[in-house]
Amino acid sequence: MPTQIIVLNGGSSSGKTGISRCLQAVLPHPWIRLGVDDLVDALPPALLDGAGIAFGQRGEVEVGDGFREVEAAWTAGIAAMAHAGARIIIDDVFLGGAASQERTRAQLGGLAVLWVGVHCEPAIAAAREIARGDRVLGMAVAQAELVHRGVSYDVEVDTGRTESLDCARAIAAHVV
Repeated sequence: MPTQIIVLNGGSSSGKTGISRCLQAVLPHPWIRLGVDDLVDALPPALLDGAGIAFGQRGEVEVGDGFREVEAAWTAGIAAMAHAGARIIIDDVFLGGAASQERTRAQLGGLAVLWVGVHCEPAIAAAREIARGDRVLGMAVAQAELVHRGVSYDVEVDTGRTESLDCARAIAAHVV
């Protein structure tokens, strides 16, 4: 079965969005890019607190039941799009490591998914975070290793050592 979804998992500022844009350029068919940041940006103000998602002063991220409910619906929508024939790249941050992957795997059941780990040294991700200016400082370091705990991948790339385009080409080589 051809790959229907590519899931890029990595910490904040690890380079997932750059890779996903490059994947759109190098893959032979059109791919839609959706990220957890898109979901967070679309949340109503009522879910930008402890009941939904909250960002601490040192980069910690806490998610509540309200966020999980919306996230499940969002992932079901992505799955429906893939079942309808869309090819999708998901840019995600598995705050719960293996538990997050299992939740996503269950929601994407029946689809051909390529699981990609996007790694980046914490110091490099922190420098990117500062340069971006749109993140709580400390988020990149807090997530750099946490998001990969217990997660299994088909492909792993390191954006601290390899440019986004070369990472995308390495990933594309595994897309069926």
